[in-house]
Amino acid sequence: MFSYPKRLAAPTAILAAITLAAVPATAVAAPGAAPSDSTARQLAPQPAHGLRDPFPQIELPDRIELPDGFRPEGITTAGPAAWFGSLADGDIYRADLLTGEGEVISQGPGSPSVGLTVDARGRLFVAGGPGGGARVVDGRSGEVLATYDFGGGFVNDVVVTRDYAYFTDSQRAVVHRLHLGPRGRLTDTHDELALHGDWEQVDGFNANGITTAPDGKNLLVVNSTTGDLFRVDRDNGHADRVDLGDARLTNGDGMLRTGRTLYVAQNTSNQVATVRLDQAASKGRVVQTRTSDDFDTPTTIARFAGALYLPNARFTTTPEDDTEYWVTRLPLH
Repeated sequence: MFSYPKRLAAPTAILAAITLAAVPATAVAAPGAAPSDSTARQLAPQPAHGLRDPFPQIELPDRIELPDGFRPEGITTAGPAAWFGSLADGDIYRADLLTGEGEVISQGPGSPSVGLTVDARGRLFVAGGPGGGARVVDGRSGEVLATYDFGGGFVNDVVVTRDYAYFTDSQRAVVHRLHLGPRGRLTDTHDELALHGDWEQVDGFNANGITTAPDGKNLLVVNSTTGDLFRVDRDNGHADRVDLGDARLTNGDGMLRTGRTLYVAQNTSNQVATVRLDQAASKGRVVQTRTSDDFDTPTTIARFAGALYLPNARFTTTPEDDTEYWVTRLPLH
């Protein structure tokens, strides 16, 4: 997600989990409370990769304007609701992709919010960048539900599964693992998976974007500096390099997987790579790279209604209070 000069980066949550508009009270469990059995069945984490886009034909804004000076990095979506984290002060901004309107829902801690993802309960898991930790925010109210100090170097991106939230660290060869309790309850328990096997830690930013592999048993992690993609065992951290032939995902940042198709935002390259993986994610082929005249360092990536959405961090522009920032909509076809 972030590198010098240089996020559902992660799988999107269930569409019914939370949207920008009012949501029935049963749709999202109260912070810290266990949902009822019937609600738990509705909200049980499910891979969103097979979901069809619910609004494939409607006209949507090609650009979502963000507040001046916001400095976006991460994006995550659930239906037409999108959330963004600020590198400036950690604020969380929520926007409606149908209208382009939005607002800050949660004031940041004064340090960056980098990658983020929303789970099926409408909670935002937010990587804290140089703060070395993370926090969990209610995606509707903006309430901070929990904060964590991982002692990390640069906690960059996150993906959530049924039992864990996994965070990359761009300055240390580890994946931080936050344990989730029954029905996704937040816990105080976290540990580290040391990256080993084919993993090579180099100068500069290393582990960046993260998502799940098609087999559901492993993780995919991109190294921004080397451009290598790795399949990582989510239990022990063993990393196998994915065979991409001669291709490299240099400046690889946020990633989004849909089935066996992986989209990778390549920030300062100002492009998106489309990678077709085999089921085991042992091999892959870059089948397409796309760019847009609207790109200015796209860092992370999410999908809605037949299009990809990428916030532009504008790393080559000196940030000022009045610097403009936006999100680019890139139609898939």
